Amino acid sequence: MEKFSLPQLTTEIKAINIVYASLSIIQAFTELLCNCHVFSLQIKDVEVLNCEYGKNTIKFLRLHREGKKHFVKEVEVCTHLRLTSAQEYLDGNNSLVIPTDTIKNIVLVLAKKNGIPTLEQFAIDICKHFMTTFCQVAYVKTYVQEVPWQRLHENGVPHIHSFICVPDGIRFCEAEQCRNGPLVVFAGIKDLKLMKTTQSGFEGFYKNEHTTLPERHDRILCGELFCKWSYGECKDFDFDCIWNKIRECILEAFAGPPDCGEYSPSYQKTVNSIQMLVLSKVSQVQVIEVILNNTFYNVVDMKNLGLTNDKEVLVPVETPYGSCACTLGRKKFLEAQGHVLKDERQSQFGLAASQGN
Repeated sequence: MEKFSLPQLTTEIKAINIVYASLSIIQAFTELLCNCHVFSLQIKDVEVLNCEYGKNTIKFLRLHREGKKHFVKEVEVCTHLRLTSAQEYLDGNNSLVIPTDTIKNIVLVLAKKNGIPTLEQFAIDICKHFMTTFCQVAYVKTYVQEVPWQRLHENGVPHIHSFICVPDGIRFCEAEQCRNGPLVVFAGIKDLKLMKTTQSGFEGFYKNEHTTLPERHDRILCGELFCKWSYGECKDFDFDCIWNKIRECILEAFAGPPDCGEYSPSYQKTVNSIQMLVLSKVSQVQVIEVILNNTFYNVVDMKNLGLTNDKEVLVPVETPYGSCACTLGRKKFLEAQGHVLKDERQSQFGLAASQGN
């Protein structure tokens, strides 16, 4: 072991103390810089572009009885608010904040008191309640979607209290309102799975050195559809009747006549055909968005098995999948909304598909 004399040991200790002191100074200086950086930005230097909050996924079943006959509505609700002041964000002042638990309770109370005559009317009831009850609410938006329960039928006779869940598309709606502004209602259908086994093709598309997809004049067209439309300013509409009519238009445009169908040259053209039929038959709809996510089917090669597979056995290719979307609006309606920028109209209908909300 190396031995140090007393003067040498004293010198080493001093050097160590100097190193530690230097490290402490550096650490303190670094913390000072960090603190200066954090607190150099003041509230006056920023602007609140949007701040809202709310309660998501409020799920409940509303049971209505008329004698022995029962009616059910099972829904999921999301309700968000924007207040007249952002003081809860900027200052931590919660005096104007309506707790999200209170929002949930209000939704349940409205369901109890008013029932759910239609999804749209229930969403309207929620918006009106917050606008008329709380002066600090500047904007309210609510989303409601329904579990697809249908009444059971036995030998054509409807059962008085039994139901079956039929996943043939999920109905949803949205309502939103700014203070001193109109109450605007949207409605739609999502997760609607559709297929036709012929009368579909895809030819004449752009090709380059990266193209491997062959042209097809006869293929399966299958996809999951999302459709959302706007009524514009809220009026006294028969929402159930309109929703059912639009669903019929979707099925008619997708499939064509029942005895022969109608040829589809692309998913895009199918989307457009759906929109055009809805706008031509349902005058209350002002803007309509459709998204179609396609499922591709590959024909199984059975040559090694000694069989010829004439497009009889196919395997779905779920990922990756193609998707196409289009939003159409009536020109007269859009011209009346002259102060609304095009990108604002697009963001109003943007997804979140896939909310799904």
